[in-house]
Amino acid sequence: MNIELSLKKAIQEALLALYQVDEEVVLQPTKKDFEGNYTYVVFPLVKSLRKNPAEIGNAIGQYLQEKNDFVNGFNVVQGFLNIVLNDSVWIDTLNAILANDNFGTLPANGKSVMVEFSSPNTNKPLHLGHLRNNFLGAAVSNILQAGGFDVTKTCLVNDRGVHICKSMLAYQKFGNGATPESLGIKGDHLAGKFYVEFDKAYKAEISQLITEGKTEEEAKKIAPLMLETQEMLQKWEQGDEETMALWRKMNDWVFAGFAETYQKIGVSFDKVYYESNTYLLGKDVVDEGLANGIFFKKENGSVWIDLKEEGLDEKLVLRADGTSVYITQDLGTTDLKFNDYHNDKSIWVVGNEQDYHFQVLFAIMKRLGRAYADGCYHLSYGMVDLPSGKMKSREGTVVDADELVAEMIETAAETTRERGKIDDFSKEEAENLFQMLALGALKYFLLKVEPKKRMLFNPAESIDFQGNTGPFIQYTHARICSILRKAESIQVPVNKQVKAVDLLKPESELIYILNEYPVAVKKAGDDYSPAVIANYVYDLAKTFNQFYAEVSIMNETDSEKQQFRLSLIKAVAGTISKAMELLGVKVPTRM
Repeated sequence: MNIELSLKKAIQEALLALYQVDEEVVLQPTKKDFEGNYTYVVFPLVKSLRKNPAEIGNAIGQYLQEKNDFVNGFNVVQGFLNIVLNDSVWIDTLNAILANDNFGTLPANGKSVMVEFSSPNTNKPLHLGHLRNNFLGAAVSNILQAGGFDVTKTCLVNDRGVHICKSMLAYQKFGNGATPESLGIKGDHLAGKFYVEFDKAYKAEISQLITEGKTEEEAKKIAPLMLETQEMLQKWEQGDEETMALWRKMNDWVFAGFAETYQKIGVSFDKVYYESNTYLLGKDVVDEGLANGIFFKKENGSVWIDLKEEGLDEKLVLRADGTSVYITQDLGTTDLKFNDYHNDKSIWVVGNEQDYHFQVLFAIMKRLGRAYADGCYHLSYGMVDLPSGKMKSREGTVVDADELVAEMIETAAETTRERGKIDDFSKEEAENLFQMLALGALKYFLLKVEPKKRMLFNPAESIDFQGNTGPFIQYTHARICSILRKAESIQVPVNKQVKAVDLLKPESELIYILNEYPVAVKKAGDDYSPAVIANYVYDLAKTFNQFYAEVSIMNETDSEKQQFRLSLIKAVAGTISKAMELLGVKVPTRM
């Protein structure tokens, strides 16, 4: 039985029978200070019915109690009708949850979705901003899968272009044949090191040219390193063997480094696209658009589209010399991905600095009449700040993902040792726990905020065992597992079905929030927001802890009540585990 739906229908019937009013009913959970499970607000009816709110509330409450055996009672506080449901409703609800191993997983809906995320550059390692991107992409993929979609996770690697050539040129000039092994660093860190070296040397050249009387703008264009970089890019595009060999060698190092990071943070892809294979795509789309009068040529031969009708501007889609701009590649790659997978929806997880780019891309696809255009969505997210300020990559002050994860593991180890509860753990068990807590802290903190919001990441706050944090929820799960182990050790059964018992309010509150899990999964999928799941599982953990503080489990003398409570908390532990898994977070069974 869907409790909320049944109650809404019953209230709609009451409104029709009593007042001939036919309107949608909105319910909310009853506030903790009042008796009741659901609350219906009657204030909006006062004006049209010309009755006072208490009179309306009492009449509806009376009708509900007389006509529906699942309504046990009601009370009216001003314009709020608080409805108390029969204990049997909550018992049946818990039994349905316990009987359903796939609780929270919605039936397959026959639709497919592609989620493209991560999109790293091969000239530097992943940083804190990439972590938000990766965690969002992976979590949204998990949530959509739980919501019944067939999900394909993809990544488009930016492995070519001027920025890649900068790292290559610096390595060629200053590398002295270094390898990741000889430097004792990961391959992506090696590429990042030489990207920073390029920037230092390039700035020195610019300063020198300015002292020789050039403007800064001129100096940037004619600095020898920039000219050499452009020459290297041309050689790459022409397939020059020496340039290609260096490019392949450095890319292999970088990909090995990325693979290590992805494995550590628990992120994977079903398909990886490489810009080096896709950058020439899109020119045929431009030809198609010209032939159909959707694009137009200017006198200099460049190709444009006029998107003023969509509230955008004129947009260049091909340069006068016939070379691509970024949107050209995206037109081709979007077609390629659709032809590969024929998805109903496509989601791009990309920072909000690209909002305009995606508005243009989707507008062009609609103009071109692409059937998939309406299913395209840009999951835009805000920048991540640290207490000390913004992240930058060229000056070498970027917040490196590997270093951040290592620091979080160290902090988790220190915090856990201070608590003194892992003395009986083996070295391997302890290390697994520290990594679980560190990644749980990091992922949960970055995912609990609505994606669109810019956010401040505070490492110390994220790993706190109190408050709205990953470790608080992980500790709650471990605590429940500890109680269940204790029950098992003294042969108290934890049953798959429970018998009817008189319920205390903390028990019905806990079942109420448990039953909301599929609703949270649906909403998180509809909104593309892992924050919905994060806030749900935090509320569940909080509600369990309030229940645990008020209700005895192992000291309960009534065996049926004790067995009921053990089955209830087992369902809570299972739901915490499932919800955190959607966020990509593992939960320990002891800590």
